[in-house]
Amino acid sequence: MKQSQSGMSFYFSRLFYIAGGGIIALFILAFFWPQLELVARVALLGLGLATLIDFLLVFAKRIPVTATRITGERFSNGDENKVTIHVRNHLNYTVHLFVVDELPVQFQQENSEHKLAVSGSGESQLTYWLKPTERGAYNFGVINLFFTGPLNMISRRIRAGEEKEVATYPSFIQMRRYHLLAVTNQQMEIGSRRLRKVGNSLEFEHIKEYVLGDDYRTINWQATARKNALMVNNYMDERSQQVICVIDKGRTMKMPFDGMTLLDYAVNASLVLSNIVLVKQDKAGVLTFGKKTDSLITPDRKASQIGLILEGLYRQTTDFLDSDFDSLYANIRYKVKQRSLLILFTNFESMYGMERQLPYLKKIASHHALLVVFFENAELADFINKKATTTEGIYTQTIAQKFAFEKKQIVKELQKHGIMSLLTEPKKLSANVINKYLEIKARQIL
Repeated sequence: MKQSQSGMSFYFSRLFYIAGGGIIALFILAFFWPQLELVARVALLGLGLATLIDFLLVFAKRIPVTATRITGERFSNGDENKVTIHVRNHLNYTVHLFVVDELPVQFQQENSEHKLAVSGSGESQLTYWLKPTERGAYNFGVINLFFTGPLNMISRRIRAGEEKEVATYPSFIQMRRYHLLAVTNQQMEIGSRRLRKVGNSLEFEHIKEYVLGDDYRTINWQATARKNALMVNNYMDERSQQVICVIDKGRTMKMPFDGMTLLDYAVNASLVLSNIVLVKQDKAGVLTFGKKTDSLITPDRKASQIGLILEGLYRQTTDFLDSDFDSLYANIRYKVKQRSLLILFTNFESMYGMERQLPYLKKIASHHALLVVFFENAELADFINKKATTTEGIYTQTIAQKFAFEKKQIVKELQKHGIMSLLTEPKKLSANVINKYLEIKARQIL
């Protein structure tokens, strides 16, 4: 980035205008009381000298103060992200600054404004927090430093710092928080005994000597030749299951809640859940779809998998057209060969909307364990709980209750067809999805 140059911009201070206004008033009064004219002239001369001295002091040094903005390499979407401005004073007296940081346009506010005092030849810093609500690139401008001279007549602007672009990724802060909880819980379970069944699954455990009753088809001839004794491969039941987060990027996911769309809530929850899946030794993957199925991160549990998922989710864009569930089913049948747990993030606002997609959901559920996650309208719930005081309010509240009831009916309808479902508020999405995954894993539904 290009370092901004300090300009020669200066402004008269509020004190200057107050003093100037007072002098003008003296000149006006001098028309009626001539003896005040001399006082006015002396005051004008004093104001001029003070302003000149202040100007010379303020511009005596080319760069009297400098500032640096410190942010993380990435912002976490939907979370509070720390921004620090470090200011250094190169003058030998204390300066009082008005710091204006030029924020990215996504925050829909002009700038971040702060007051700061920095001692002579000293350093100081200020901190503020930003909460992005959409993924993508956020471009900061420069830092504007306004400081007045010792006589408080002139205010000079210094354009400091650098323009900077910060990418906002899905909520990795939330991911780390839940990761810590998952690891802590895993450590608590270390004392429990895990039973393994010896079988012919695809997961190899170790090589052992042949004993009567072992399956001769598992004989390892290379190991037998080296040991000069019959050796067999020992297998255990497959412990790693495939868990794929399927994200609907269609029109129904555009609904906003607390500044973020349901799509971004689903993206954040998918990242958090994928990390928990990897902690639990399962294979995590992500599939996104809208008008067509456009992205698949193949389930795996390699060390770099969470990085691939993070980058894949960051790059997701949508025009919010109607989603094609028929195409989704076809792609799942073609690309996902192994039986997996599919966690579908979508939204149904009515029973009719769900029934349109039900045939495809039933087909998917016949080949995989399917969990449909959709959203409860939290604002609607708050409205229902308020006491209606007018006829119009009662009528509106009755309609709201009908919509809320229909959401619960969707849950029952899906369960009737053997499809697992989860109705949740957006802000509780990550926690509820993780709990549901752990429940499914404990019940060994896969």
